[in-house]
Amino acid sequence: MTQTLFPLVVIILAGSVAALQAPVNAALGASLGSGVAAATISFGVGFVVLLAIMLSSGQADHLARVLSVNRWLLLGGLLGAFYVWAILWTIPLLGVVTAISAMILGQLVVALALDAFGPFGLPIHEVSVPRVLGVVLVASGLILSKV
Repeated sequence: MTQTLFPLVVIILAGSVAALQAPVNAALGASLGSGVAAATISFGVGFVVLLAIMLSSGQADHLARVLSVNRWLLLGGLLGAFYVWAILWTIPLLGVVTAISAMILGQLVVALALDAFGPFGLPIHEVSVPRVLGVVLVASGLILSKV
């Protein structure tokens, strides 16, 4: 149990931060008058912070490896940019609870498929009835959030 407790706490904290990040970025977008500009600034600040951590931890030599990776692996940045823009754009339109619920539902549906098929070298995990019901409950929560 303690082996999974710490990772659970960390990811719950990350989810909390993502929920805070969304309205902060939405407010930045409203202040700037542009969601794309807000997403750009958000990524820029994140880049500077991560670059500083990488340099101060002696991991700069790992950055050069980017020249030898498969190019499709760089899609993570594109996916992240779309996520940040989409969440900051939808927060004012849907509200924080509905936007975050919809985002989580999308993540869970794709996560079930990733667990079922194990792409990218991921281990395969059974798609069980309880796990599917969990996704259905999140979908129900999304519906209830708009009633």
